[in-house]
Amino acid sequence: MKRPLVHTFKIVVLAIAALLLNACSNDHTLGNLDATVFVRHKGADMPAYIKGNAEEKVFLITLHGGPGGLGLGFRGKAFQQIEANYGVVYFDQRGSGMSQGNYSEDDVTIDLMAEDVLALVKVIKRIYGNDSRFFLLGHSWGGALGPATLLKDQSEFLGWINVDGSHDPKDLYFEYIRNFERVAAAQIELGNSVPFWESVYDELDKVDQNTVSLDDFNRLNILAFDAETYLNDDGLINDEESGNVNVSDYNVLTFFWNIFKIQSILDDDLIGELSFTEQLSEITLPSLVLWGRYDMVVPEFYAQEAFDNLGSGEKKLVIFERSGHSPMFSEPNKFAEEVLQFMGQYK
Repeated sequence: MKRPLVHTFKIVVLAIAALLLNACSNDHTLGNLDATVFVRHKGADMPAYIKGNAEEKVFLITLHGGPGGLGLGFRGKAFQQIEANYGVVYFDQRGSGMSQGNYSEDDVTIDLMAEDVLALVKVIKRIYGNDSRFFLLGHSWGGALGPATLLKDQSEFLGWINVDGSHDPKDLYFEYIRNFERVAAAQIELGNSVPFWESVYDELDKVDQNTVSLDDFNRLNILAFDAETYLNDDGLINDEESGNVNVSDYNVLTFFWNIFKIQSILDDDLIGELSFTEQLSEITLPSLVLWGRYDMVVPEFYAQEAFDNLGSGEKKLVIFERSGHSPMFSEPNKFAEEVLQFMGQYK
């Protein structure tokens, strides 16, 4: 059951110029932002790193993967191009990155994390003006948090960008099995990394084919990332750029404490339980669905499912033919082109 939307957020805003990461700029005009703000909401202090050209007061709020990823983990060639045109908000979600808080099970739910995103919108409006406008982008786990946010209040956003997003964790376990069987058969027939793909069948024999198991899900998730490495080695996925943020740039103890804490609380509620497929029809914003052809982590099946079920009359599906789970790193120029075209059309 969803909690009612809280209209009064207890927010403390600290505008701090370029804290925590990277060399800092003293130029914080809207045309050249490099600032960090903090959202304090329901027991959590969450940083948002705001960078780029916000002269038009158009902001792209990004929702990282995980749970437990890094807001700044998006940065690289693609987002450098986006930052040249718009303000980009890299948000460390509750229990991720440098966010702070002592989380109990009641303090970390996807419902509450969606409220955090809406609190972030209020913070940015308070700092940069009520005429600020927003797009929302979610990658991987962010593809679940994005719909959760939009189903609470999509009126704050001009458009939704789904990048290899996991809108249906409930069925992902079984799609892993189906997708591994399909891809392994195809790659063996092509003669690509045959020993690895034959070993995939052995791994599938070890997991429960009928009932979701968290341990088995984690095993398949790790196998999916391994599979993309072999697809890269065989020339199907482009080499990925590394971006410009390292875990070592963060307070390592805080970062890893967050990873272990957030995952231990959320995983049991997500895997085999959470699905937004039937509710995607309620999202009527202009929508852009971006997916890697060889995504093994959230397989391509979900790209078409997301596109078909979104309720928007203005939507577009783009498949990146040389990408796996992260097309922003394997095909950065094409990725930036699609995002900029979409934002330019609907801003």
